[in-house]
Amino acid sequence: MTWLQRYQLQRTLRSSLCLLPVLAIAVALIVAPLIRWLDSETGWMLFNFSPDGARTVLAAFTSSMLTFVVFVVSSLLIVVQLASAQLTPRVIARVFADVRLRWVLSIFTFAYTYTIAVSGRIEDTVPQLPVAVAIFCNLACIALFFWFTQWLGGSLRPIAMLQSVAEEGRAVVESVYPEPFDPAEVPRGWSAAPEGDVSVVEHPGNSGVLLAFSQHRLVAIAARAGVVIELVPQVGDFVARGQPLFRIRNGTVDPADLRSHIAIGPERTLEQDPRFAFRIMVDIASKALSPAINDPTTAVLALDQLHHLLMHVGLRRLDAGQTRDAAGQVRLCFGTPNWIDYVSLAVTEIRHFGASSMQVSRRLQAMIENLLSILPEARKAALRQELSLLRRAIQRNFPDEEDRARAEVGDFQGIGSSELS
Repeated sequence: MTWLQRYQLQRTLRSSLCLLPVLAIAVALIVAPLIRWLDSETGWMLFNFSPDGARTVLAAFTSSMLTFVVFVVSSLLIVVQLASAQLTPRVIARVFADVRLRWVLSIFTFAYTYTIAVSGRIEDTVPQLPVAVAIFCNLACIALFFWFTQWLGGSLRPIAMLQSVAEEGRAVVESVYPEPFDPAEVPRGWSAAPEGDVSVVEHPGNSGVLLAFSQHRLVAIAARAGVVIELVPQVGDFVARGQPLFRIRNGTVDPADLRSHIAIGPERTLEQDPRFAFRIMVDIASKALSPAINDPTTAVLALDQLHHLLMHVGLRRLDAGQTRDAAGQVRLCFGTPNWIDYVSLAVTEIRHFGASSMQVSRRLQAMIENLLSILPEARKAALRQELSLLRRAIQRNFPDEEDRARAEVGDFQGIGSSELS
């Protein structure tokens, strides 16, 4: 199995909505005869149902379980529509991939299938243990249904989605940038790949976004062939059919071998793309600041998460975009975002769309000032530039001197946690 096949399999296991419910049906069909066998061996008699009574109870539970399954699927569609309209379309894939939703749907599917299997075995005698298990299982599903309803209502809140994205973003940052930033270390800048004969490997398939690549495998391929591989697009870049994927210097490599170590899909994901976490939260803030919605408090909530995620990135050593083999020879070159890219992504659009909101201006200023006080000197130039741009935007958008003075006060709540000047 190639790296790409393993990646696709793992992604399917993480995000497939139908996989767990299908497995639940299979498990129910296996468990049902086992419970019947146990019933015949033990002669278990707790409820002592008559055939008519058992059929009535199980028929009611079967109907309710089907209703619950339909409700979960319908709720999923509603959540997708609301999340897309109120937050950003970038969260649709996250809704479908939520493991809690898939487990709830699977448990309801198991209960529904198992209850049908038990109902079909009721004749002149009643298998008491299977009926009892079906009753307990359905009662547990009713309790789970109430929990699911409460969870579903909470999941629609912007803060729930923002916290989820931020937590996953921090995990991705730690995975992509595992080493802490050392201010005393000489920065490792990216340099162009060495000169030499160049062959180009193009993308032959459907257009899509570069989702991930196997850095170690590509280095191993380059070392075996004695070449330098340059990955042309960055993770998160759109790649059209016929565009260059790789440049091979000083030799040749089987193009199919190279393509089997990159993943291209229809939409960006977070696996190797920390910037996508910033993108999602900035989009949520930008939509909240649109004239049609006009919700600066949601933008402030997004800035709360952006603040700490940007701090997390600032304290990590960012990738230089070059990987060497065991002998110290550069074998793989790839583009990577630098600190200025992250600062610009987190601040620029929110500053632009929220320039006329005092709440957003104050929270944005508090974020930048706090980062300036915490992060090393090497990280401060980009922050100072953004702070200067923010203050000029405040001067343009607040003609009254009193409002300008208030807007230039940093406030972690936007308006409310510090005294207005």
